[in-house]
Amino acid sequence: MSPQIAGVLQLLALIAALALAYRPLGDYMARVYSSEKHYRPEKWIYKAIGANPSAEMRWPAYLRGVLAFSAVSVLFLYLLQRLQGVLPGSLGFQSIDPDQAFNTAASFVANTNWQSYYGEQAMGHVVQTGGLAVQNFVSAAVGMAVAVALVRGFARSRTGELGNFWADLVRGTVRVLLPIAVIGAIVLVACGAIQNFAGIHEVGQFMGGTQQWNGGAVASQEVIKELGTNGGGYFNANSAHPFENPTPFSNLFEIFLILVIPFAMTRTFGRMVGNLRQGYAILATMATIWIGFTALMMWTEFAHHGPALQAAGGAMEGKESRFGVGASAIFSVATTLTSTGAVNSFHSSYTGLGGGIQLLGMQLGEIAPGGVGSGLYGMLIMAIIAVFIAGLMVGRTPEYLGKKIGTRQIKFAACYILITPALVLGFTAAAMALPTPPHSMLNSGAHGFSEVLYAYTSGANNNGSAFAGLNADTQWFNSTIGIAMLLGRFLPMVFVLALAGSLAEQKPVPETAGTLRTDKPLYTGLLVGTILIVTGLTYFPALALGPLAEGLAS
Repeated sequence: MSPQIAGVLQLLALIAALALAYRPLGDYMARVYSSEKHYRPEKWIYKAIGANPSAEMRWPAYLRGVLAFSAVSVLFLYLLQRLQGVLPGSLGFQSIDPDQAFNTAASFVANTNWQSYYGEQAMGHVVQTGGLAVQNFVSAAVGMAVAVALVRGFARSRTGELGNFWADLVRGTVRVLLPIAVIGAIVLVACGAIQNFAGIHEVGQFMGGTQQWNGGAVASQEVIKELGTNGGGYFNANSAHPFENPTPFSNLFEIFLILVIPFAMTRTFGRMVGNLRQGYAILATMATIWIGFTALMMWTEFAHHGPALQAAGGAMEGKESRFGVGASAIFSVATTLTSTGAVNSFHSSYTGLGGGIQLLGMQLGEIAPGGVGSGLYGMLIMAIIAVFIAGLMVGRTPEYLGKKIGTRQIKFAACYILITPALVLGFTAAAMALPTPPHSMLNSGAHGFSEVLYAYTSGANNNGSAFAGLNADTQWFNSTIGIAMLLGRFLPMVFVLALAGSLAEQKPVPETAGTLRTDKPLYTGLLVGTILIVTGLTYFPALALGPLAEGLAS
């Protein structure tokens, strides 16, 4: 079987698995977030934190809950790293330096999981399991809670109440993420992923010296790293490491975990707003972009430019031979079109155009299907922009799901889509203009520029993957990428929740013959075009200086 056919068959198997999970998981999450029942373990949590899960919140109170919980999480994770040297179960590792501890705390709380350190050489069991793995769960649950709050804004009328943040946070963790993670961890252990609390041990001679490996609770962290679209690996090689991703089947299973909740949340959206066709329209938009990007990536990496690539059957440099070009391309697109950031191959070794596809996938806002929660609310923001453009074309006040999109709503949406590009382009320009940051670039020219652009794109979009040619463990990059991650995560949430509150206060607008049908293929095409045009106009000059210049020159 040729590598191309193998890659296509894996893609078809993945689509079939996602289709089977779409309806039951989407309906289940709708029931979870619509239920008024509180399970006993949840009641214990509410009592411990002093929260009343039945109290409805308006958007400022909901936002305060998001920011307060996240701020405490950053502080806790920062202190845990700074105290690692005196904590038990730390494998003898020293405390993490302040700038790197800040960067890592910001990264995992912001659901970015950018890593400027070698996991197996820096973090012991306490930090890995008690700090990083915990944030993998709760940071994902925060994103899901904000998405559900926006959906309630569309579904409710004549009220500013969006639900209860603490109830949404706990339910997302306990009822959705934790059960799937337990099952997924068992699957990964069965495939060969390790799950223990062993210390550092020698495994034999390596180039004249001894080689050492760490044990760890790898399978349980790997599953939530993918399921929660987090991305931070237990080992530096991430999902290319056989302890994290042992077989081709586990590789496909991990891609499934990355995509299943973001896609299924479109069903949850349709169910909660009372119109499943609206959810299908959002799903079709996400799927169109995802399949298109996957096809382009496979084409660029299988293209035979030169005898070396012809002999290997594709661009094999930097790719794990256990998976090959096809599986690596599918994984790469899945991780950059979501906010996952996990990698099973060396992104810096992709072709010039392949690196451009990875960058553009993140620069779209990671909405196809995007991160857990963040993909849905990002896509709904773009849906509002699309109906606004359509309204301008026909001279009619835009409406979406029975809500008028007026000046206030479009301002919130515009601020949302401007924040991330401002962070990415601003920090990239500063890094290239200053004398010291470019010294961290492994390569010069267009590829070196792509390394820096990729780093800030990954950080501000809360992705976390790296081009891997950049030495980001410096005070400049640790600090600036940390700031970009926090601002790129929480500033957009401010505008999402403000938009949700303004929509919930409106009364429904009756549908008329002139109302744009947002559940039809025409609107899906308009939405896809809006996403690509808005992103292309914003990032095209930067892409032209980096991956496009490199790709055209090769």
